[in-house]
Amino acid sequence: MIRACDDYVVLEPGKPEQLLSADDTLAWLSGWLRTMEQLPDDLRDLHDVEAAAQRLLDTACDLELSPGMNIQWFAVRLEPPSR
Repeated sequence: MIRACDDYVVLEPGKPEQLLSADDTLAWLSGWLRTMEQLPDDLRDLHDVEAAAQRLLDTACDLELSPGMNIQWFAVRLEPPSR
């Protein structure tokens, strides 16, 4: 169901929520991953930051950047699915 969504609400501490496309959310996550000194254990086996960002987009909705500093993303449907 989440993969059927093309848009995400992203949250960063101290900033207003943003509505991004799936591609922009992937780029947003990739950018945050690049700021980290070390990727989380479950992402280290992936071949690049984009693959790590895709795994996060597919399997999670929260990333702790540092203690007490988290970003979040949530899939949203802007229009009902066509039948």
